[in-house]
Amino acid sequence: MDIQGLPGRLLADLGPAIASGELPAGTVLRSEELEVRYGVSRTVVREAVRILESMRLVTSKRRVGITVQPKSDWDVFDPMVIRWRLAGADRSAQLRSLGSLRVAVEPAAAALAARQATDDQRRELGALAVELTVTARAADLTSFLQHDIAFHATILRASGNEMFAHLGDTVGAVLTGRTEHHLMPHQPRPYAVRLHREVADAICAGDAEQAEQAMRTIVVGALEELNVTVD
Repeated sequence: MDIQGLPGRLLADLGPAIASGELPAGTVLRSEELEVRYGVSRTVVREAVRILESMRLVTSKRRVGITVQPKSDWDVFDPMVIRWRLAGADRSAQLRSLGSLRVAVEPAAAALAARQATDDQRRELGALAVELTVTARAADLTSFLQHDIAFHATILRASGNEMFAHLGDTVGAVLTGRTEHHLMPHQPRPYAVRLHREVADAICAGDAEQAEQAMRTIVVGALEELNVTVD
């Protein structure tokens, strides 16, 4: 979700404030106060609040106001919520939680992809593995990130499991956050690039066991690196 204009500006302030705990659970905001503080119309406030409600960060009731909800109620898979949490003091816990999710899901998805992927998906993975190799050697982190997001999302879709496929944006937000917050090396490590090629090769060959093992090495290694980097 990419919100532009005045609602986007309001979200860019309120979202991170809620995600970071600056506006803790139970805080009550008033539409009239937000209108005055940000110099926006009631319609703009309503649109921003509607989006925050869709993420379950707040609830809005007439004569009560806009109430910030506890973290246990949030849609923690929403890419914007992930982005906001990664920008705040909750970054370490967020990265570890998402890293653990990847360890649980992506190896299984890779194994399924080796059995279920279409010919087009296998060709796409092979091409993305080549692009990852080229951009890694060039130390082009921006292009590498784009290809890495596409690589992992393709595997999740190729698994044939709609639940796994739905996590593509979530994994993409994690990969983006690692790069934006300088938790990645200046140049992707050769062994990590090699492992991505191994995953692609295994899926293309229909080798579920090898695909699962190589992907597990990738995501476990990423989680272990985070435990060192963010401490």
